[in-house]
Amino acid sequence: MGSIDPKTASQGGLNILIAGAGIGGLAAAIALRKQGHRVQLFERSRFANEIGAAIHLTPNANSALLGLGIDAAKFGAVEVDQLHIYNPAGKTLAIVDHKSRADRWRTKWSLVHRAHLHEGLKNVAQGSGPGIPAELHTASKVVDIDPEAATITLENGQVFHGDVVIGADGVHSLARTKLPGTKEIEPFSSGKNAFRFLLSRKVAQEDPETKSLADIPSICSMWDSHDKRVVIYPCANNEILNFVCIHPDTLSKVNTGADWDQEASKDALLEVYKDFKPEVVKILAKADPQTLKVWPLFDMQKPPTWVNGRLAVLGDAVHPFLPYRASGGAMAIEDGVSLGVMLSKDLDPAEVPERLKLYEEARYTRATTIQQMTRDSDGPQPVDEIRRMEDYIYGHDEYDHSTNLLRKHIWSQGAPKYWRQPVVFGPMPGPRQDWYGRDRVQKSLKATFETVSIRFKTSRTCLQNLLPNDSWSFVNQGTVAYASFSQTKLHRMDWLGGGGYRHIGLYIEGVQYKKKNGETVEGTYLPILFESLTDPIVSGREELGMPKLYTAIDAHDRSNSHHLTTSWQGAVWGHFHLEDLEDQEPEMNTNPNPSSVGILVHRYFPKVGHENKGVPEAEYPVIVPHAEEAKVVPSKITRLRTTKNARFEIDGLNWTQLPTLHHIISRLAEIPVDEVVGAKIVEGEGVPDVSVAKRLE
Repeated sequence: MGSIDPKTASQGGLNILIAGAGIGGLAAAIALRKQGHRVQLFERSRFANEIGAAIHLTPNANSALLGLGIDAAKFGAVEVDQLHIYNPAGKTLAIVDHKSRADRWRTKWSLVHRAHLHEGLKNVAQGSGPGIPAELHTASKVVDIDPEAATITLENGQVFHGDVVIGADGVHSLARTKLPGTKEIEPFSSGKNAFRFLLSRKVAQEDPETKSLADIPSICSMWDSHDKRVVIYPCANNEILNFVCIHPDTLSKVNTGADWDQEASKDALLEVYKDFKPEVVKILAKADPQTLKVWPLFDMQKPPTWVNGRLAVLGDAVHPFLPYRASGGAMAIEDGVSLGVMLSKDLDPAEVPERLKLYEEARYTRATTIQQMTRDSDGPQPVDEIRRMEDYIYGHDEYDHSTNLLRKHIWSQGAPKYWRQPVVFGPMPGPRQDWYGRDRVQKSLKATFETVSIRFKTSRTCLQNLLPNDSWSFVNQGTVAYASFSQTKLHRMDWLGGGGYRHIGLYIEGVQYKKKNGETVEGTYLPILFESLTDPIVSGREELGMPKLYTAIDAHDRSNSHHLTTSWQGAVWGHFHLEDLEDQEPEMNTNPNPSSVGILVHRYFPKVGHENKGVPEAEYPVIVPHAEEAKVVPSKITRLRTTKNARFEIDGLNWTQLPTLHHIISRLAEIPVDEVVGAKIVEGEGVPDVSVAKRLE
C-alpha cells in the first residue's frame, strides 16, 4: 500500500508527508530531511513542462535558501543592481539603487529562472547530503487528508501514514479545506491578471528600437500606470529577460479554477499595452505566442488557522500573494524553513501538534502583514514607503526568528525555572536546576562535603553591629554570644561537572527576626559568605539572596591537623588552624544551636540609576529552614573529627591590599574571641541545594 508505520519514526526521525512539490514543499522537504526526518512528497504533475517564468529572491529569501545549503547563483541567479520606475510614456519616476543599499543585507537580492530554482531545490531534496534523501512521487494526486491520523489518500486509492502532513498544494488547495473555519474561504480574483513570458536578452539587443531596454544588465525596469504595469528583469546569468505585465482582469480571459499559467493571446497583450511607450510595445511584440501565458492574480481572505492536529499548510495554500512586493516564493520558502526548525531532530511524535501551532505563531502575522503590503503596492509609491516595506520584508531571517521562538517555547515548558542574568540565553543552570529546569536533587545525594568549623565565645554587642536593622536582634540580651567560622569543601557536584568549590562564612547563633505582625523567628544569622568560585556566588546572590563574595580558600590536611588560609589576589587575610584532631563516632545532628530553625540572611538588591543611590529594588529577610532542607536532600555523615585546640587570626590589611574587601575583613578582625568552645571536621554525602530558601515576609 505504500504506507509507513509511524512507530518507526523513533528509529529515524518523523515520517513526514508533503502534498505538493513546488518551491514551498521542496524547501520544507530540505529543511526537514536535515533534521533527520523521512520525507515523502506527492506531486500531481509529472514535472514534464516546467513553468517558464522568473522569480525574485529577495535578501530574506536568499538568507533562507543559504541556510538550506542552496546558493541560487549556482543556477544563474542575477543580483539586482537598480530598480527603474517610469510612467507609461517613459518618464522616469524613480531610480532605486539597490546596490548602494546592499550592505544593509547579509545576502543578495537576486532574480532567478523559476524552473532553475525548482530544479535546484529538487536536487538538494533528493540528493546526497545531511539526512535521508526525500522521496518524490510524481503523477500522485492527493484526494484526501486526515489531519488527526496524519494520512493522505491518492487518487489511485493508496493510503500513506505519517506523523505529519504538510499541505503545500497551492492556491486551489485540498489541504486548506481540512483546516477549521475555512469552508467559505476560497481564492478570488484580485481584479488583475498578468501576462508572463521569457525573451532572450540577445534578441532585444539586436533590435535598435529595443536595445536600450536590454543593454544594461542586472536592472529591473517597471512602467507603471494607475491600473497597468509592465515589469522586465533578467535571469539566467543575464541571458534571459522575464516579463510580467499586470492589467485589469476584464482585458484578458482566464479560467480562475484552472492552473495559473494559461495560454494567452499575443494580440490581447499588445492591445492592453498599446498606449505605453513605443519601445515597450515593440519589445512586448517579441513574445513567443507558444510560451506566452496569462496568470490570474488571486487573493484570499486570511484563514483563521494554518494548522489542524498533525496537518500544517504553507505557501499559496494559505497566503497567496500578488506580485507587487516579490514575496510569494520568499514566504513559501520561509514557511518551509520554519517547519524545519519547529519539527526538530528527535522530536517526540506526540509533540507534533504543539510544534505545528508554534510554526503558525512564527509565520502567520509576518506572512499576512506582507500580504497586505503587497495589496497596498498595486500602484506607484513614494520611495520612502518602498524602503519602509523593504526593511520589514528583507530585514528578516526565518531560521533565526523561528529558532528564537522555539527556544522560548522550550524554556516555558515544565515546572517554573530559575531565571537570572543574562536572561536572553535562557534559564540558567545551577545547583537547583539544569538548563531544562529539571531539579538536581537526586544527583545531589552523591555529592560530598567536608565542613571545618571553629565555634567561639564572643561579644554580643560587637556582633549586634552586623545586624541589618532594628527588626533583627539577639534572643539573649546578655553580652555573651556564640558564633562560628565554618568552611566547607564541596565535591562531586553534578552541576559543576563533578567538580566543586569551597566556601567560608561567619555564622552567628541566637539571632531573631521580628515580623511586622510581631511574630519572631529564631535562627543562625549569616552576614557574609565567601566562596572560591564565581558560579555559586552568582546563583546564590540572585536566586537565594545570599550575601556572597569571592575569596580564595586554600587548605592542607595532615594526619591530625587541618589548616586553612583565605586570600584575595595573593593578599592573605585569614588563617584557621585545627590541631590534635581525634576521630569520633559520627553524629546525625551536630547543630550546636537546636533552637535555630534555619539560616537567616538579609537580601538587598539595589535599584538602577545614579539618582537611586542607596535605594533598594528589593530588601527583605530570607530563611533556609533546616527541617525542610533535610527533607529535600538528607545528608549522611561518614566521618567526624573534633578538637578543642583550634585558633584563627584575621587581618583586615588595608584598602590597597584588599580594595574590594577591606571594609568587610576589617570588621571581621574586630570580633573578639573570648574562648574557642570547640572545633570539628564533618565529612559526608548529600549536599543540600538550598532550594527551600524563602522570603520571611
